[in-house]
Amino acid sequence: MKRYLALVAGLVAVAVTVAACGAKSSASTAPSTVSTTVGSRQVAGLGKVLIDAAGMPLYVNDQDGAGMPTCNGACAAIWKPLTVTGTPTGTGVSGKLGVVQRSDGSRQVTLAGRPLYTFVADSSGAVTGNGVHDQFADKQFSWHAMLADGTTPPASASPSPTSGSGSGSGSSSGGSSGGGGYGY
Repeated sequence: MKRYLALVAGLVAVAVTVAACGAKSSASTAPSTVSTTVGSRQVAGLGKVLIDAAGMPLYVNDQDGAGMPTCNGACAAIWKPLTVTGTPTGTGVSGKLGVVQRSDGSRQVTLAGRPLYTFVADSSGAVTGNGVHDQFADKQFSWHAMLADGTTPPASASPSPTSGSGSGSGSSSGGSSGGGGYGY
């Protein structure tokens, strides 16, 4: 657990430093590029969670309007937009996959119009971001795992500890300014 917190703290320090400097480093905003299929994986306690081609769980936030990603800069360094160069395809996914153009020109994958993200604290099969609340600059975000049917589980839902899928949500809220406020 201490290593996990140290890793997240290190990522936060890098993201805050880049944001504070105002630099447009590709490291701070470079989304993960996936040009293959998205699918789903059954996760005990959550249901069929949407995953990217690498098996990473996908998330949405309450603040994005349909087709309008609001997670940029330091936020996108922690919550990586799922991007494609072609047309996204899905296996075992209900709802329409699409794309929306981000402010940096990349094409972010959407499900039912909602932009999809991965969480840097996850590993393949681990769903740790469901119910996480954080703050970047003056924006507060609430994150939810995206289910294959286009819905989200309650923020209080967490994977079963016996499923091998992570330890559940890291719900807390941040309170610092200038892009910090990560309550992981």
